[in-house]
Amino acid sequence: MLLRDRLPSPQSLLVFEAAARHLSFTAAARELSSTQSAVSQLMRGLETQLQLQLFRRIYRGVELTEDGEQLFEVCQKGFNNIADRIEKLQNAKQHPHINVATDFAFAAYWLLPRLPAFRELHPDTEVRIITSQGSHEVSSQDADVAIRFASQPNGENLPLFAEQVFPVCSPGFLAKHGPVTSHKKLASLPLLKLGADAGEGWMDWPGLFNGRRSQVQPGEPVLTFNNYTLLIQAAIAGQGMGIGWGTLVDELIDSKILVGLKDFSLNTKSGYFISAPQTPRQPEVSHQFIEWLQQA
Repeated sequence: MLLRDRLPSPQSLLVFEAAARHLSFTAAARELSSTQSAVSQLMRGLETQLQLQLFRRIYRGVELTEDGEQLFEVCQKGFNNIADRIEKLQNAKQHPHINVATDFAFAAYWLLPRLPAFRELHPDTEVRIITSQGSHEVSSQDADVAIRFASQPNGENLPLFAEQVFPVCSPGFLAKHGPVTSHKKLASLPLLKLGADAGEGWMDWPGLFNGRRSQVQPGEPVLTFNNYTLLIQAAIAGQGMGIGWGTLVDELIDSKILVGLKDFSLNTKSGYFISAPQTPRQPEVSHQFIEWLQQA
């Protein structure tokens, strides 16, 4: 049976909601710019159609029966839900926003420094950044756009940039321990490590040495972090040698806050990828942001 055949007219339910809320046909008529007799007649027709008594007519008003109270509860809840959703949709249209999910490292070292350029192009769009501890925790469930680090490219995702890794340290650390001209020398230095939970799929020191086909194996790291931004801060503070991801740390190297030992660099098929729901909540805004990401 079709929904329209199971329900009375929306107009009669709206009038019922007003009459039940006011417990007065007169007050409902005043709210709806109608007359008391028209409201009373419509409510009698509704009761006849439903074969239920919804109101008890009392002196100077009405009161709800038990059936009327149950119908009023669901009508009021349903109409409020519809009104709230319409308001949210209208606000979203008037004030476009986009939820962007990514990991701490990408947000801190790539997205935030470039975000003013997007805001300049789209000043009315609010960007809401949702960060997670590691790239494996990034979820697009509540996101319009997700930017993930992945070790294996997915055909449904758009590539943003490929992985290039190399050792990084502070200028002071290099002056104290350098020069670094061999894998053996690099392996002997105090190394900074990203924990497995935070860096799932990310390059580690054994992977870097093996990827470069070195016969040398690195020593045990002196410090381990569950957050890449903390690791980079430790490198900046001269506490050890960390692994830097090209594009993420380029600005720190250009500003001479860090030194990148690119003679020891390694390129892989891993990298950052863009994904978005097939049916985004605000398609135009999502398209604008993805297009900007690819050109930034």
